[in-house]
Amino acid sequence: MQKLPLLSARRHIDVCNGDADGLCSIVQWRLHEPLAASLVTGLKREIALLDRVQAGQGDDVLVCDLSMQRNRQALMRLLKGGARVRYFDHHEVDDIPLHPKLEAHIDVASDVCTSLLMDRHLEGQFRAWAVVGAFGDNLTEVADGLATGLGLGVEDRRRLRTLGEAINYNAYGDSEQDVHIAPAHLYAILIRYRDPLALLEHESIGHELEALRQDDLRQAAALMPHWEDTHASAYLLPDAPWSRRVIGCLGNALANAQPQRAFAILKATESGGLVVSVRAPLCAPKGAGELCRRFGGGGRSGAAGIDHLPVQEMEKFLQVFSVTQWGESFSPAFTEQR
Repeated sequence: MQKLPLLSARRHIDVCNGDADGLCSIVQWRLHEPLAASLVTGLKREIALLDRVQAGQGDDVLVCDLSMQRNRQALMRLLKGGARVRYFDHHEVDDIPLHPKLEAHIDVASDVCTSLLMDRHLEGQFRAWAVVGAFGDNLTEVADGLATGLGLGVEDRRRLRTLGEAINYNAYGDSEQDVHIAPAHLYAILIRYRDPLALLEHESIGHELEALRQDDLRQAAALMPHWEDTHASAYLLPDAPWSRRVIGCLGNALANAQPQRAFAILKATESGGLVVSVRAPLCAPKGAGELCRRFGGGGRSGAAGIDHLPVQEMEKFLQVFSVTQWGESFSPAFTEQR
């Protein structure tokens, strides 16, 4: 008897940044649609994750909190191969491809993150997780308002904020050896709970991450600014495991403490260059992405970064940073001399 060819099973693949916003977006979707799915994720600066995805006809790919601009070529490859792609993101993109298999939910407003886009799409089904993601993305006022709308008191809102900031902290590092737990393993713990407050009651991971975060922040607090004026400050960190982990949450902590100021955190790397994290003033959260793109980086209007800044470019970067006019009318007043 002739054997019929086996039909390939439909696969579900989730792809996200390994920070709080990315992980909490996937958590919401998988609580809504609890199908077996493989997860592709990584540390904060591992942006081109779609390059790792192999999917074809009939497969479903969910992408959360990854720059479409940086992943466009891989996205088009997946669509051409027949995969269906749902894409939720809040990073700047020049244009969104029109394709019958692409469902794009893109909003680059400064008060939006991917967890909030997922919450909007799911009509608030798992809003507490969206709150955790928004707190982790430093949208404190928005997250606090949503948590209040859920009827959560001051202490529960504080606990969700701490969890979001701790998850976000865990995404920073040059490799998984730098962080306390790999983002994929952290996700496996988060997805067990429909309510993040229940996670805090039954799991120790949130408390462990927060304790490590506070230790790293204490080391960073001993540093003086490398450069500052009345409107902005720049810090230069050594290359060490604690500094690789703290670079993101240090920028957020400084911005929260002084919302009128812009901050740049520069960290030396083994390769001899610098990693840069920029925070626009919280009172005028626009300009960080544009500034970083001038030096080969990218990101959002309020928070952005540069993966590799040559040391010889540091003074030029600081000069541009020092004269940047933040806010809706972003304009780096510095003009490069050629």
